[in-house]
Amino acid sequence: MRFTTTVELGGKTATGFAVPDEVVTALGSGKRPAVAVTVGGHTYRTTVSSMGGRYMVPLSAENRSAAGVAAGDEVDVDVELDTAPREVVVPDDLAAALDAAPGARAAYDGLSFTRRKEYARLVDDAKTDATRQRRIAKAVEELRKDT
Repeated sequence: MRFTTTVELGGKTATGFAVPDEVVTALGSGKRPAVAVTVGGHTYRTTVSSMGGRYMVPLSAENRSAAGVAAGDEVDVDVELDTAPREVVVPDDLAAALDAAPGARAAYDGLSFTRRKEYARLVDDAKTDATRQRRIAKAVEELRKDT
């Protein structure tokens, strides 16, 4: 479904845009549907959320850059229901650490897609091996607390 909207700035850096009620209803998957969004020729996966009585979709700095848009821009948006499984590629060293720590793998596997993705991203984005190892150790520690 296609609609036109304006990229809104919420706070200092957070951006997103409103999704018309009729679009969310037409998707037919409840009030928080998983969707594939295309803006400026760039497609990404996310979830529609309700904020302040409106349906909104987040637009991260990475996605803004890839789409070539900024807060205040009027954009054409294509949105479709995303029924593909949401899987996270777990870095090998993080996977090994999760498997070695009692309860950590089960705790990780029980997290939402977004939380699993964030743990993987934090490890992948480390610039040095020392930082990577610290982040892995911290992730395992946090996950073991939850068991």
